[in-house]
Amino acid sequence: MRNWLPSYLHTTQARIRRTGMLQASPPVVLAAGFLGLIIIGTLLLALPFSQAEPFSLFSAFFMATSAVTITGLAVIEPGLSLTTFGQIVLILLIQLGGLGFVTFAVISAITLGKRMSLQHQALALEAFNQTSVSKVRRTAFTVLKVSLLIELCAAIILTLWWSPNMPLGSALYNAAFHAISAFNNAGLTLFPGSLAAYRDDVVVILTITSCIILGGLGFSVLSELRHKRKWATLMPYTKVVLLATAGLNLFGFIMIWLLEMNNPKTLMGLAWHDQALTSWLHSVTTRTAGFITIDITQMHDSSTLIMMILMFIGGGSLSTASGIKIGTFVVLMAAVYSYVFHRKEIVLFKRSISPDTVQKSLALLLVTSALILTGTLLITIFEQERTPFMNILFEVVSAATTTGLSRDTTPYLSTPSQAVLALLMFAGRLGPLTLIYSLATQKRSRIRYPETEFTVG
Repeated sequence: MRNWLPSYLHTTQARIRRTGMLQASPPVVLAAGFLGLIIIGTLLLALPFSQAEPFSLFSAFFMATSAVTITGLAVIEPGLSLTTFGQIVLILLIQLGGLGFVTFAVISAITLGKRMSLQHQALALEAFNQTSVSKVRRTAFTVLKVSLLIELCAAIILTLWWSPNMPLGSALYNAAFHAISAFNNAGLTLFPGSLAAYRDDVVVILTITSCIILGGLGFSVLSELRHKRKWATLMPYTKVVLLATAGLNLFGFIMIWLLEMNNPKTLMGLAWHDQALTSWLHSVTTRTAGFITIDITQMHDSSTLIMMILMFIGGGSLSTASGIKIGTFVVLMAAVYSYVFHRKEIVLFKRSISPDTVQKSLALLLVTSALILTGTLLITIFEQERTPFMNILFEVVSAATTTGLSRDTTPYLSTPSQAVLALLMFAGRLGPLTLIYSLATQKRSRIRYPETEFTVG
């Protein structure tokens, strides 16, 4: 057992000499790519001309991690602590983290007429959660075109809306920053108090929430909607994502409004239409976006719990959102329904769901829950009861699901606690299953054992 490491290193060294390259599994390459972006972002944000107000190297690392993982948790105020150069670095990290470096790599290879190697194909398939290389090629172009088009439209709307109240250059700059941040579900903003100044602004709130929803649907869904205009022709997955997104947003909107409408510290003092607008934003923003217009530290625990549940579910697969994903949630609910009502198959829109999909969904649920529980435990140990438990749990769920909502806690946590949040953001962006795949080699056993009765429940 003690000789496995030298043997592994010798084998790896021999492979490098023979092939001229270090072979690694796609998840490892993905993780290395995101880590490389974080390191580059950290170095750029640490430069003196990136900082309007001095901050530590660790703060630069935390902000770079938050941007690349499109989370939005912050230990500094981007609008105050960063210069224009630093803000541009931040938004570029968000764009690269949101669309993914693999998208640009695939598009570059196709544009240059290079044939993708089997290793690059495996990397792309892993990144896009696809099984066909032809689909990857179409998806790669769709990701870029659709993303830029939506961001451009949102930026134009916000520029035209803000230009009467600020110089045209400032309006254009702020509009572009917030359009990119919203579509990529990052939630980072240049305004103090997030979007509090625009709480009653219908145009701003609806533009931002539209970007969040579109970014959270998933590029495969957006691509299919471009080519198929009739509901009957859509794939079952697309139908599920559209219905579940609408249902979860409506559920959060109603629950937050009902629970907070009599809270004098949040909604009670607002007109009914402003209450509706605020409730809508805070329902949609839980889809891993992170924008706020009220002080969420003053919300009731019941509302906070609703928001954490919505953050945990997240958005669609192959999207800028995270969480366990809508597909995972729906499959698990369908599995429970089938078991309770003694159905042999798990069916969605007259299509059965494979046992492998159910197992993957269950694994993702348990791994994400384990990440959240472990992170919460570590931070409660590090903080030694200096921070309320609800605040810690909220920050951990927000980090692990890359949401970026904060109960004004992250900047005041100790450095070890902030490091835990950074690790959770990284794990949440890559996907817990991908992270575990990166750390362990899958081995398929040809041995089959006889079944036995086992009591559960």
